Amino acid sequence: MVDHAVIIAGGGPTGLMLGAELRLAGADVLIVEKRTDPVRIQPGALGLHARTLEVLDQRGILGRFLAEGTPMQVLGFAGVRLDISDFPSRHPYGLSLLQKHSERILCNWAAELGVPIRRGTEIVGFREEVSGIAVELSDGRRLMAQYLVGCDGGRSLVRKHAGIGFPGTDPTVSHLLAEAELTDPPDFGLRGDAIGTHAMSPGENGKVGIMVTEAAIGTAEPTLDVLRQALVAHYGKDYGVHNPTYITRLTDMTRQAETYRRGRVLLAGDAAHVHYPAGGFGMGMGIQEAVNLGWKLALVVRGAAPETLLDTYHAERHPVAESLLRYTLASVALARRDPQSKALGAIMGELVAMAEPRRVTAGQMSGLDIRYDLGTGHPLLGRRMPDLDIVTAQGAVRVFDLLHEARPVVLNFGPRGSLEPGPWRDRVRVIEARYEGTWELPVIGVVAAPSAVHIRPDGHVAWVGQGTDAGLSETLRAWYGPA
Repeated sequence: MVDHAVIIAGGGPTGLMLGAELRLAGADVLIVEKRTDPVRIQPGALGLHARTLEVLDQRGILGRFLAEGTPMQVLGFAGVRLDISDFPSRHPYGLSLLQKHSERILCNWAAELGVPIRRGTEIVGFREEVSGIAVELSDGRRLMAQYLVGCDGGRSLVRKHAGIGFPGTDPTVSHLLAEAELTDPPDFGLRGDAIGTHAMSPGENGKVGIMVTEAAIGTAEPTLDVLRQALVAHYGKDYGVHNPTYITRLTDMTRQAETYRRGRVLLAGDAAHVHYPAGGFGMGMGIQEAVNLGWKLALVVRGAAPETLLDTYHAERHPVAESLLRYTLASVALARRDPQSKALGAIMGELVAMAEPRRVTAGQMSGLDIRYDLGTGHPLLGRRMPDLDIVTAQGAVRVFDLLHEARPVVLNFGPRGSLEPGPWRDRVRVIEARYEGTWELPVIGVVAAPSAVHIRPDGHVAWVGQGTDAGLSETLRAWYGPA
């Protein structure tokens, strides 16, 4: 007997987003999270990029994030700010908002949707059986699920227990991060020396945010004494540091799971990839992975689609993360202070400041130029659907408003009634629509207006009509199961 269709290990942003996506799609889910307090102590990621903002807009919750964050141009590479304000998107910017606040907002949304979270418990083992996957919890309980998704961070037990390889590079630089009180606060700001960059900034509740680059790769437990020693080494004194809220360490270790799926086990977020935080990709990648996986997993557990649909998750998302990890690796190399690295950084900075390199680089880093390999044909195929202002029988509406329920949509811009989804009508919304204007995509520019589009629940275009409905039935069958 199955207790839950899907069990998610980890209640961070990725796990919360995935839990919400599964609930929206009508699937039973349980999140298991070892933290007892839903409020994160460490600040985590600093914000979100444009495509992730679009994903949140697709679900109708972006306003909650905008109310607490600050929109700004956050992209940068090789020391050059990459302005995307001219990109064709309602959100051609990033959002400065600490991860702990984003996580709280997602937690509240998941609760509204009825996503259950078992806190103070963690998964300690599992075994795949004929009828499902048996999951063992730290409180001694044993639960059965159809699928287990590891969203349990870079040291993922789920990934390790599933025997999924995690190849990559070892760390070459490490930083201590902390928030603490100082009896003798220094001037805030960045400071560089032969070792690297160090920084202090105002924190919360009168405390100070601290980043210190370590002279050697840190291996000792990041304690208050270790932090004091690092401050003395680079600032000449420890400023009376005391009463830390947290002390942690981050490195540029870069690894990616060799597969995002093995049988009934799947990976997402930091369990699937770890990297240096340069670029600020981590949280956004996890949220996008959850949105890509959620509707597919829901269809499979409900018996509406074949299990092979889950293979498209790895095929689509693994290359995206692989590409972004190259940027984080390059950022570390360009930040080195030897003459060769400085020369390379200067040349790269000149290049990305040019119009076309800026568009291509910013398109990739922002996620607005993501294209899944769904075949050849119209440039829209595999890309995110633009958030157009369209007119339907119910009046004016934005395209993203139609995706709030995480259901697939077919928009027909041709003659009324010219598209017939047949037996998939109960799974796919068909909407007659009108749109006046040009169709424009980031980086690519203006594209030919289609007569119809099939938009998957994650907002990507899976079929483009060009005067006929040829191929529509085959596409619907491929994504949403047999008739």
